[in-house]
Amino acid sequence: MMPNRSTDILFQLIKSLEKAEKRHFKLYIKRSSGKEELKIVRLFDAMDKLKDYDEKLLLKKLTGVTKPQLANLKTHLYKQILASLRLLKSADSLDLQLNEQFDYAHILYKKGLFHQSLRILERTKEIAKANQKFNFLPQAIALEKRIENLHITRSMQDRAEILSAEANEVSRHIDMVARLSNLALKLYSWYVEHGHARNEEDEKDVRQFMKDNLTKEVMEQTGFYERLYLYQSYTWYAFIRQDFLLYYRYTKKWVDLFTEQPLMVRVETGHYIKGIHNLLNAHFDLRNYREFEKTLKKFEKVAQLARVKDHDNFRTLTFIYISTARINQHFMLGTFKQGLSLIPGIEEKLEEFYLFIDSHRILVLNYKFAMLSFGSGDYNRSIDYLQKIINDKTNLRYDLQCYARVLHLMAHYELGNDMLMESLSKSVYRFMAKMKNLTTVEEAMFKFLRNSIPMSPRQLKPEFEKLLHTIKHLEKSRFETRAFAYLDIISWVESKVYDKPMGAVIHEKYLLSKRKK
Repeated sequence: MMPNRSTDILFQLIKSLEKAEKRHFKLYIKRSSGKEELKIVRLFDAMDKLKDYDEKLLLKKLTGVTKPQLANLKTHLYKQILASLRLLKSADSLDLQLNEQFDYAHILYKKGLFHQSLRILERTKEIAKANQKFNFLPQAIALEKRIENLHITRSMQDRAEILSAEANEVSRHIDMVARLSNLALKLYSWYVEHGHARNEEDEKDVRQFMKDNLTKEVMEQTGFYERLYLYQSYTWYAFIRQDFLLYYRYTKKWVDLFTEQPLMVRVETGHYIKGIHNLLNAHFDLRNYREFEKTLKKFEKVAQLARVKDHDNFRTLTFIYISTARINQHFMLGTFKQGLSLIPGIEEKLEEFYLFIDSHRILVLNYKFAMLSFGSGDYNRSIDYLQKIINDKTNLRYDLQCYARVLHLMAHYELGNDMLMESLSKSVYRFMAKMKNLTTVEEAMFKFLRNSIPMSPRQLKPEFEKLLHTIKHLEKSRFETRAFAYLDIISWVESKVYDKPMGAVIHEKYLLSKRKK
């Protein structure tokens, strides 16, 4: 079980610190020996030892500190930890370095040392441009303009024209990047809330949205960030529509962009990691077994880079994405029982990283754990994981919540819980109909599950054969594919028809695909 997330921001910050960061904070704070500093060290130590945030217990430990004083101390401590981290992390962060240089330029400007200020600004702007950090440039150009407007520096002839042209170019570039990043974010948000397109209406809305936003001017952009967000937009667009070939094409363009400009791997590590994750998903959806394995090995090497290992967010992301990929690999190969061995290690890490992991990722992992358990024949365990999703009050991923209920129904069917089946199937049917989430495949599944309750095993076999005949030809259908993406219903039905474990059926398909290649 994951611990409850405390809402106290200082407690969260302290719990996120590593040993080296805690040590650095202590050294940083000892430079000043004021009374308040000694008090905040006591507060830091007391909060660091708490398992869960408890203000009453904290006040007991901090003798002589009243409740109003505690609030002030916490605010002071929070600022001091951030200041300490800024100092520690500045060498690893280009953004922090650029802002630090800007601060120096601003200080020199205030001191009246205009030429020194302009030199720092010019040098810092070059670094920003080389690393495509265009969002930094407006503030640097604004300070240059202020200096040139208020003081005669004679730093360069035609300075006004050059600064004006530079400001206009940067503004145009930032506007284009903002438009494309907004498009990518809106499409991703649509997917996180709804999942894949459920019907023609969803498909029509998403296509119209893309058409309205992708003008000729947008499509002709050649800058790194413009192309990055354009490829991301197409990635989410294709994934929502379950056009897995288009999804693969644009995830590959996304990753290849970093291959073309390797410097950007360090500058935009988060986007690079997410690109590889989506490329792995594309290989999984298309059952590109060999390419999946190659990309996963590449990803595991990326996870070992110092840039990734030393960064909380990147370390957490690679753990989540690689764990998901390893589980997906077992789904592709049908090796469900071997995949079960991954769960304890993942759950242990989830507890360690719980401060940094959002509820959407937890939802997805619980579903994958449930699928591994179902495919292994451990239906009770599968139900335990599915209950976590069903009982979750989140408004995310309606699609996943729907399929969790279908899998939950199938697990009870496998356990022979006939008494529950009728009421459960009606409940799941109502839930999915309300979400406008019923496909032909699911309609056929519900009909079969309802009708099969009173049947003997001998009567069931021909019914399974009929169900397989009904759904097999829908495998390539536009709006039926999502049912197969979440639940390999065909392999499950085939396992009943051919009297084989579900994993064996999937593994035979994998071996057959290898022979064809």
